[in-house]
Amino acid sequence: MQKGSEGKAITIYDIAKEAGVSPATVSRVLTKNAKVRPEKREKVEALIAKYNFKPNVLAKGLADTRTKTIGVLAADIRNPYYAALFVACEQAAREAGYTVVLYNSLGKTENEVELLGKLQEQKVDAIIQLGGRVDDLASSIEYVELINDIMSTIPVIVTGKLDGTRCHVVRIDSMKAVELLMDHLLGLGHRRIALVGGRQDVLATFEKSQMYKQILRENQIPYDPGLVLDDGGSYDFETGYRQMNEMLAKRSDMTAVIAVNDFTAMGVMKSLNEHGIRIPQDMSVVSYDNTYMAEMVMPRLTSIDYNYAEYGRKLIDTSIAMIEGRKKDALRMVTPSLVIRESSGPAPVTK
Repeated sequence: MQKGSEGKAITIYDIAKEAGVSPATVSRVLTKNAKVRPEKREKVEALIAKYNFKPNVLAKGLADTRTKTIGVLAADIRNPYYAALFVACEQAAREAGYTVVLYNSLGKTENEVELLGKLQEQKVDAIIQLGGRVDDLASSIEYVELINDIMSTIPVIVTGKLDGTRCHVVRIDSMKAVELLMDHLLGLGHRRIALVGGRQDVLATFEKSQMYKQILRENQIPYDPGLVLDDGGSYDFETGYRQMNEMLAKRSDMTAVIAVNDFTAMGVMKSLNEHGIRIPQDMSVVSYDNTYMAEMVMPRLTSIDYNYAEYGRKLIDTSIAMIEGRKKDALRMVTPSLVIRESSGPAPVTK
């Protein structure tokens, strides 16, 4: 076994670190089974020669000795949506004889890149990415290249999309989710329906706003841009509170609000309460995610449910199929449902 200057055994991870590339790139150079950029290949080959690194050592390092571990990279586990989905993955994995390891990127791209590297070092059998860069409406070229590099040795399953990769996707049918909420509100007589929270550079949020506009057109309701704030908001309590305050300062004719998630809905409801607006008598509030918060707030929140148990099973089932080399649909959708509670009611007659 090759030794470094300090006498320790050299691995593909040492070579990767010194060359400034991923371990997957080193394996691709050694196995000569995929294209590698010339400048990267030269760096790796130079280090292979320097340490007299032999392919048989690679064979030992990359032997098919599964760890029965699936890595989960979540955008922000503090969001109850990600927490619920991770628990569902954990339960499904346990039933299948696997364990899961969780990393939390806190919504930062640099953290995602670093943590993906750590998951490679741990030799997980597959990686599931929940949110983060895979939610981008326009996929980052650099991130796509990183994932493609990883996928030469480890399957990656995402809950959004990455154009230019062959990642398997398990995601929510966001268009159906909007349809369920809009049909519910329109059926209650609402016509001036506001959207609060989210960013238009996020795939699911963009899809939801487009479906919202389409449903308005189908019902001969003019689109009012004043009911949709596009100010670079987020998916948190603060965004819901701030945007609702801003909207109420300019107008009072809306009768219903669709919050981008339960977190945001909490901020919306606080704003309405402070303005003396009753829920749902004066204003209905509905949301997406159906997390534990929907049951805890008063009045209880009408929200879109994603059947987290099914969602988690599909993610784990797809991961294991990829690990075992079995075929599985490249795109699997999770069908949402609407849970109606007390925060939505008929549109007020005098508004």
